[in-house]
Amino acid sequence: MFQPLSLFVGLRYVRARRHTFFVSFITWVSLAGVALGVAALIVVLSVMNGLKSELRERLLALSAHARIVDARPAASADLSALGGRLRRLPGVVGVAPYMDLQALAMHGSDMLPITLRGIDPRREAEVTQLGSLLVSGSMAALGPGSDHLIMGEALAEQLGVAVGDSVTVLVPIASESAAPEPKLRVFVVAGMFAAGIQDHDATLALASLADVQAFAPQAVGASGLRLRFADALAVPEYMPAVRAAAGAGTVVRDWTQDNASYFRAIRIEKTMVAMILLLVVGIAAFNIVAMLVMVVTDKRTDIAILRTLGAAPGTVLRVFIVQGLVIGWCGVAAGVALGVLVAGNVDRIAPFLERLFGFRFFDADVFYITSLPAELHGRDVLWISVAALVLTLSATVYPALRAAGTPPAAALRYE
Repeated sequence: MFQPLSLFVGLRYVRARRHTFFVSFITWVSLAGVALGVAALIVVLSVMNGLKSELRERLLALSAHARIVDARPAASADLSALGGRLRRLPGVVGVAPYMDLQALAMHGSDMLPITLRGIDPRREAEVTQLGSLLVSGSMAALGPGSDHLIMGEALAEQLGVAVGDSVTVLVPIASESAAPEPKLRVFVVAGMFAAGIQDHDATLALASLADVQAFAPQAVGASGLRLRFADALAVPEYMPAVRAAAGAGTVVRDWTQDNASYFRAIRIEKTMVAMILLLVVGIAAFNIVAMLVMVVTDKRTDIAILRTLGAAPGTVLRVFIVQGLVIGWCGVAAGVALGVLVAGNVDRIAPFLERLFGFRFFDADVFYITSLPAELHGRDVLWISVAALVLTLSATVYPALRAAGTPPAAALRYE
């Protein structure tokens, strides 16, 4: 693509010391702008990847990878047999029964809507990490007939209860005459958990599956099975086999469907942030345009001499493309190196900046995530590099065309 003459002259113009101060300043500003823009893109997207992974881990700590819901009154025996079949499917590492009820929790004058979930404490460890999330109490307290529950720490704080306090749970059901009829049951708070997700910590209470089923004998709510797979990211690949095993009359959903709104919001934010930061690279590319236009003006005589000696317009075009690409691509390379270095050491840099300036990126009183995570993805680095290279290449086209169109006679008329 580039002839030896084009490469030689273009590289010589880059190294030439006979420049005006302003042209040299614009050159360094262009290179620094490209580098900082690329580095900022890599670091910010790496942090957003880290936040996404942290959110996924917190969501899956108390949620199963998939769930099968069967609202039929006589579903218990069917679900028990189904659980045995599911355990034999590829990728399945845990199956546990559950039942969800939408209810009201009352303590004193406070009343809050909650999701009362019945679980089997012996099998819960197969599908969630509830044991590691407990801040008080233990799973052993949720025995059948104990009328004990474990609730989210935020929910307990809103209700003003502590371990050992009683909470009245109300579930509205329909009587034989179809009139609404509340059903009450008193539970004792036996423990609290903190998952770091508001939807769990402020609304979820866990009790023994037997206690919840006895509380709602007419199967008000949803009964089903929760599944855990060996690889959470490969769950959609396993779901066709799960749906085939579940059969008709059941609803099968995985965690990517239940939490689609979370990850859709993160994807939109990541896209918008990438577009905004890419403008920094675009502004630096405009600086390359300005710098090359000034160089073309300064080198009109050199261009005319080259053309007089037989250089074709294409050769002159490539000379200035080479000069612009060297500046732009050096900036891209420096930006990639800086961005990868910072993104790979965010866990050290963020605490240093917090100590240096006396502030917190994520205040523990406001945010559940108190550290700044980062996860560097090679594909992000690749597309950022390609986009920056294309922008800098595009920036060289107009000045190079202007240089190629310079008439030799007009340029040498007053020399």
